[in-house]
Amino acid sequence: MNKRIAILIGVLVVVVIGGGWYYLMNKTSSPSATSADSSTVPAVNNAVLLTKTSSSLGQYLTDPSGKALYTYGGDSAGVSNCTGNCLATWPAYVDSGSTSNLPSGVSTITRKDNGKVQFTYNGMPLYYFVADILGHVNGNGVSGFKIAKPAATAAATPAPNAAAASSSSGSSW
Repeated sequence: MNKRIAILIGVLVVVVIGGGWYYLMNKTSSPSATSADSSTVPAVNNAVLLTKTSSSLGQYLTDPSGKALYTYGGDSAGVSNCTGNCLATWPAYVDSGSTSNLPSGVSTITRKDNGKVQFTYNGMPLYYFVADILGHVNGNGVSGFKIAKPAATAAATPAPNAAAASSSSGSSW
């Protein structure tokens, strides 16, 4: 009788392990809230911005090398209010080449504090976070900054022209 129980337990173990292995190898991921959002928002992939996807953040924007980009709640369309110490922690995503032929939704502003040309997405200035490392997003929700996300339509109201000024008024930095 002990031999029959041992055989039955052995068969059950094989069935459970085999069934679990089969499930893992053949499962399809079920749609989640973030993947549902991902399907309704078109990805942004061009020479200036890329779309990455995270299980916790959903879709978010990066520069072409994959570094996460952020927007600042203290900014307004076409105006950066991040200066001084703020800019030391949240460096502006600046254009190092030509600003001609920019993709839809992407524009630039000329920063009044340092004269650099900063990229914007749908009018909002874009920043890096110094504590981020490639592939890791650490600045979301820190000091009024949020991860930049692709918009439902990239053709939102265009940002002011490159002569738009940056100011330090209203900055908590």
